Formats: sequence, C-alpha cells, structure tokens
Amino acid sequence: MSTTIERGPAGSADAATTRAMTVPDGQPPRARRASSASRIGRAPRGIVVLKWAVIAIAIGFTLLPILYLVTMSFKSPDDILSTRILPSRIAWENWASAFEQAPVLVYLRNSLIAAAIAAVVALAVAIPANFAMARLRTGGSRSMALIVSAYVAPPIVAVIPLFMLVRTAGLMDNVIGLGLIEGLMVTPVAVWLLDGFFRGIPEEIDEAAQIDGCGPVRTLVRIVLPLVAPGVVAVAIIAFILVYNDFLIPLMLTQSTASQTLPVGIALMQGGREVMFGQMAAASLTGMIPVYLLALFLQRWLVGGLTQGSIK
Repeated sequence: MSTTIERGPAGSADAATTRAMTVPDGQPPRARRASSASRIGRAPRGIVVLKWAVIAIAIGFTLLPILYLVTMSFKSPDDILSTRILPSRIAWENWASAFEQAPVLVYLRNSLIAAAIAAVVALAVAIPANFAMARLRTGGSRSMALIVSAYVAPPIVAVIPLFMLVRTAGLMDNVIGLGLIEGLMVTPVAVWLLDGFFRGIPEEIDEAAQIDGCGPVRTLVRIVLPLVAPGVVAVAIIAFILVYNDFLIPLMLTQSTASQTLPVGIALMQGGREVMFGQMAAASLTGMIPVYLLALFLQRWLVGGLTQGSIK
C-alpha cells in the first residue's frame, strides 16, 4: 500500500497546480533517497568477489616462499631430498642444531649493527646533499644523475678498490668498518629517494625563514628537516633493509665469526657431506624476524613517508 499526500496552492501569485507525491509505507522520502544512493554507490557483488580473489592470490604468491621456508625448517634430510611438500615428521632438531652448529645470534647482531651504522651514515650524507641540491640549487641539473650513476654499476667492480681502501684504513674484518662502507654504498639510493621530499616543500618557507634571520644550516635543522621527517624515516628503513640483506660486500670484507653478517653465516652453514638445508631455513627465518618487526611497527612512517614523497 502507499499513502498519497496532496499539496494545494501555496498562496503565492504564481502558485502551481496541485501535486501528488507518493511515498511507500513506513519509509520517508529522505530515507528512500539515501537507500537509492547507497545502491548506486555499492559495487556489484561480482566485482567485490573478483577484487578479494585478486588480493588473496597476490598475498598467496607473496607468502608462498616464506611458507616453503617454514616447512623446510621442519623437514628431515630425507624429506628434503625426496622433494616432499609436507614433512613426514616434524624435525624440531633443525632449530636446535642451527643455533648449536653456527653462532646465529652473533651473525644477527653483526647484521643489525652494520645496517644501523650504514643507515645513519647514508642519511648523514644524503640530507645535506639533498638540501644543497633542492633548496640551494647547488651542483646543477646533472648532479642527481651523477650521484645515482654510482649505484648503477655492479658492486663487484668496486670490490678490489674497497678492499684496498678498507685494509689501508685498518677497518678490515670490523663491523664498524663494514657499516661505514655499506653506508657509502647505499648513499646514492638515499639521495635519490629523498629528492622528492625536499623538492616538495614550498620555497616560501625558506624565504620566510631567511626573513626571520635563519641561515642555511638553521633552516635545514629547524624548518626543513621536521617537514621531511616521515621521508627520512622511510629512507632509513629502506637503507637498513638493503644493507641487512647484502651478501657480497660482507663476504669480501669480513673473515671471522665476530664480524660476519647473517647472510654470510647462512651461506657458510655447510655440513661434512651434505648441505644443512633445514638448519639454513631455520637461521633464515630467525633473520627475517627483526625486519618484519621493523616494518610492522614503523609501517605508518614507511607508507606515509613514501606517499608524501610521491606528491609534489
């Protein structure tokens, strides 16, 4: 049923004729318009299902290597050689053996220290460099290309010069020396990533700081740096992860257990007659935990920083 509401002339000189408005029972006109708008804005069910299916497939492909690594850490050598997908029995001894036969925690400590030092060194060089290029117009239009070109060449071409430099400086087989070298190696990436953040700040802010008597250094520290803080954190995380996962440079510049990083230590986990795949998988999962925790707790800074750097 429906209720018909008739409305007569409004009393004005040019009043229209009587109009009728039909409203469904129990539903006022405003609610009817809201429900129609919600139906229009709602995506079809098939599209929603397709969207979630694509997301599930993407997550599955992302987690597949990690799940395979988890299953391998609980497989016996026979299961690994027979290429079983699931272990016939849970080989808990792989985890205990990984920490008994190799100093995994020492390797992990060295990786964390070297990555942290490298991130600090890279930012200490990249922040003033980006401020000079983006705000002070130093270096010309080709300076960024010249800096990034240093990262284009394969790292293997710089191994011998780096080896001679580190040995001359007395930093061979040293975690601090490794962090310094890694920081210089990852500096071009930090400069490239920070460029968008510095150029996205309006120049009027610098002009206002100069009117207030701020010099270049004070403008950088007091004005510009707080504005690009999310980008600095995001770049620090990226530099940390790049150094943390590096294998070639630590392999060439470290020889003892006291300075070797986790990727090098895992590569050296060789048995007498067979490769200890289960123990290597357990050590790899242990090394993944700090990076995942770092990304989890700093996810807001990482995503927000990268998003801010993409907008100009």
